Amino acid sequence: MRILALESSCDESAVALFDSARGVVFERVNTQIALHAQYGGVVPDLAAREHLRNFPFLLAEAAAEIDPAGVDAVAVTRGPGLAACLALGIASARTVALAWNKPLVGVNHLRGHLFSPFLPLHRDDPANFEKAGRALFPHLGLVASGGNSLLVEVDAERRVRVLAGTVDDAAGEAFDKGAKLLGMPYPGGALIEKRAREARERGRFPFPHGDAIKREPRFSFSGLKTSLRYRLEKMSDAELADALPEICADYQEAIVRQLVDKAAVQFEKKRYASLGLSGGVSNNGALRAAFGELARRKKIPLLLAEPKHTGDNAAMIAFAAWFDAQLPPPKFSEALTFEPTLTIDRA
Repeated sequence: MRILALESSCDESAVALFDSARGVVFERVNTQIALHAQYGGVVPDLAAREHLRNFPFLLAEAAAEIDPAGVDAVAVTRGPGLAACLALGIASARTVALAWNKPLVGVNHLRGHLFSPFLPLHRDDPANFEKAGRALFPHLGLVASGGNSLLVEVDAERRVRVLAGTVDDAAGEAFDKGAKLLGMPYPGGALIEKRAREARERGRFPFPHGDAIKREPRFSFSGLKTSLRYRLEKMSDAELADALPEICADYQEAIVRQLVDKAAVQFEKKRYASLGLSGGVSNNGALRAAFGELARRKKIPLLLAEPKHTGDNAAMIAFAAWFDAQLPPPKFSEALTFEPTLTIDRA
């Protein structure tokens, strides 16, 4: 089965082709980071304008390399995301589906992230993916990105139960807003990590780690950001310059610890066969190391989304469309906050 997918939920325009017998065989992503960095964050109207500009070129490149006769379906991100950006992606996908006489299916963006750690497993052995995958459920996955922090349980029938979600700032927002307070440009998460590696000592600045909500079904980072602001208000420019690596290290540790502790608590309630990490924040080396240590303690495999598939990308959308298609539509619990792939149009 071959699925062409489009992704446009925020500030990346992306197209990919997934082949269930080979893996991702075509992939293009156009990012807008440099544009939005001028404004300190994503500007929705500018993001939509760039999608309108980029998709004709991306689709022309795809059409030059892909035989429509070999494509079984077109998939597209249907939400969540910026409304105007999603609309442009759906309109573009609908045009391709009509021109190629293919069914069009909508994929939840978060579902794409959730399943993206399974992509490397499929790439390494497509023929035995289904058999190998069965041993990895029930699966505990963390999606950590600029707009979402979600801890999710997935059973063997792809039924999803959200165990903890964002109530204020997501982990990525905590990094970027913290970086802004520290005078760093957008996006600042990678810059905080870079400066944290230079720290001469750890634990000098005790930021809140979310211990009070450790067992609650929510992530909260707004108090952490406020704590950083109050601390900076008491420091001179010279003091900040001298202590910047240590501040970054302890601020990063507070974010990572809350994410890891929330996952660790779930193992006290249930045994999971695998642990997953995805989303843009999953590129953070400290978070990857901490999740690796948790997986080692629990003696289960850690599934990591590849760096190129941690941001918004169409490969994960195509893969999720195929992954969901392997089973009948599941019956979901009331705790579900995002649905499986749904057919939008059938040509």
